[in-house]
Amino acid sequence: MKKVFKSMALVALLLLLSLSVFANGNSDMSALERIKNAGKLVVGTEAQYAPYEFRDANANIVGCDMFLASEIAKQLGVELEIVDMAFDGIIPAVQSGQVDLGIAAFTNTPERAEVIDFSDIYEESIQYLVVKTENKDVYTTPESLKGLKVGSQRGTIQSILIQTALPESELFELAKYPELALEVRNGNIAGLVVDAAVGDSIVATSDGTLAVADFTFDSEVANFGKSVVVQKGNEDLIAEINKVIERVLSDGSYQKAWDDAVALQMELGL
Repeated sequence: MKKVFKSMALVALLLLLSLSVFANGNSDMSALERIKNAGKLVVGTEAQYAPYEFRDANANIVGCDMFLASEIAKQLGVELEIVDMAFDGIIPAVQSGQVDLGIAAFTNTPERAEVIDFSDIYEESIQYLVVKTENKDVYTTPESLKGLKVGSQRGTIQSILIQTALPESELFELAKYPELALEVRNGNIAGLVVDAAVGDSIVATSDGTLAVADFTFDSEVANFGKSVVVQKGNEDLIAEINKVIERVLSDGSYQKAWDDAVALQMELGL
């Protein structure tokens, strides 16, 4: 009986060792090697940020960021899989390897670069303060917003911008921009800070209730460049992504994807 138990224990030990070797072999692979080995590129995004990423009438995730994701997958010769998740969960998902890339209008910042790596910048956007229409000419300076709540999407660079550019205002965060726009419309917060393209959409679909305030953020702190998010230490993968970015910017295809996304966004009333 003891021999049987010893044999079973030996088999279990050998199995664990083989699994360990397999796991270590996988962990030694670069992200680029894992992607090509799997035959698919898994991209994390948050599909409520038109025109960058949003759902069309058939619930497909589309937008100019998704065009970029598709082009990267083509460059790598693999299929594309898109995972829709909370924005503030994307960077942790990239860090853990749950997704291969994060493409969700991520602003390239030194703070984020401490925990992940960035591709080259593929788009830049100024920042808007969106307010109730009657307050367009009221909230024009940081002083006019003193003591008031100003909203941003949780986990975004806009939250940091509010804290630095509007230090005497109160930061108010929610997970989605439609909910933030509703808070502005209901008078619960003074305004929300958002990328210009998304702000234009919020205003256009507000039935005249919202407007871009006559407020200008300092361009040195509020002209945000967008990059792809990559797990640290994958220079070979970043090099492939940068090839795609250079191509789609130089041949005009990213601009076309942007224009198409804006047109669809307006058609859907987003």
